[in-house]
Amino acid sequence: MNIGGIDASRIEAMVAQLKATAARMEASASVGAGLGVNQADNVSPPGKLDFADALKASLDSVNQAQTSSQKLGEKFAMGDDKVSLSDVMISMQKANISFQTTVQVRNKLVSAYHDIMNMQI
Repeated sequence: MNIGGIDASRIEAMVAQLKATAARMEASASVGAGLGVNQADNVSPPGKLDFADALKASLDSVNQAQTSSQKLGEKFAMGDDKVSLSDVMISMQKANISFQTTVQVRNKLVSAYHDIMNMQI
């Protein structure tokens, strides 16, 4: 279904991706707490996600996708028989889509920040 130029399946996919990132962040927070990490270093209370941590995890994921795509492309260019052109192209498209999504989220955040700053009190 297309709602105002946005496909509902794309929205559902983005929500699923955000939930998966949140689950990874909760898992990493519980692992860190189990290893004896000093709780005074943790600014956010247990069970709550910090926006900065979620954003960093998301950016790290995009960076990892781009790095793996670049390495796969280099392997293909060097003549590695284990790497096919379709794998390289799919990896590059995934990295490109994740980067474009990150840019759009950044643009929305900047726009929201400007809207808030321009509000009259």
